[in-house]
Amino acid sequence: MSSVAIQSEAPVALSPRGLKRLALSSLLAMTAFIGVFGMANTATAATADEIKSRGYIAVATEDDFKPFEFVDNGTPTGYDNEMLALVKKKLSLPIHQQIMPWPGILPGVTTGKYDMAVTAVLVTPERKGTFDFTVPLAESTTYYAIKKGSSIKSADDLVGKIVGVQTGSAMLTDLKAFDEQLKKTHGGQGLKQIVEYQSYPEIYQDLSVGRLDAAANTQINLNSLIKTRPDNFVLGQKIGSPVYIAWAVKKGDTAALQMINGVLLDLRKSGEMYQMQKKWFGASFESMPQSIN
Repeated sequence: MSSVAIQSEAPVALSPRGLKRLALSSLLAMTAFIGVFGMANTATAATADEIKSRGYIAVATEDDFKPFEFVDNGTPTGYDNEMLALVKKKLSLPIHQQIMPWPGILPGVTTGKYDMAVTAVLVTPERKGTFDFTVPLAESTTYYAIKKGSSIKSADDLVGKIVGVQTGSAMLTDLKAFDEQLKKTHGGQGLKQIVEYQSYPEIYQDLSVGRLDAAANTQINLNSLIKTRPDNFVLGQKIGSPVYIAWAVKKGDTAALQMINGVLLDLRKSGEMYQMQKKWFGASFESMPQSIN
């Protein structure tokens, strides 16, 4: 097997986004961190009057996180960029957007450099202590994928099977919880083995050649995999609880939040948000709550 099975007692639950960013060089991360916090870190969020007086809302968007946001031939695109374009059409106040690497975005929001992070921020209990979030824009739920032709027909069929997952990820946490659930409902029998990997390309390779019976990842990522390799893989069932992705403002910044939320709720009512989800994710999330703060 190409990877070693590791059972860490206290894994750090990171989203695929978090793991991708950890792969950025430490120099880039540190430079961005120092650059932002070198400004007055006592800055406060702008009030509604201050934003109106300034004449625009300032937002920051990541430059390379497909399918949410990326730059194609010099043009920002992806789900968040297209959602922002819809918001701009309906909002009376202009939005000034800066495209930049991830490490400087959330620090820039906390210091008041940006009013909002218009990027796919996974909403976690830890982040809720520092940020408030818009209406959710997507749902992130752990599913499993199998090789086409597999005998696995439902999540219960994973009993006694070997499943691959990315180490340190939120999906690993979900998979371990699912394993415990299987044991409770199947007389103590759960997964045969959880195999942790550094990257998903390794996982998909081992699934393809039969070293794994299934791979655990988010529905969005697995849909993308199956779209590009429909002859190899099939989407299974949900094995985790939904968590949500939203845009972030500094804690207590109700001004920018209310301005944007009003438009996002309208885009949900009109169905435009769900159409955009289907375009970029291959699925729509129409049961998302209106508030996650």
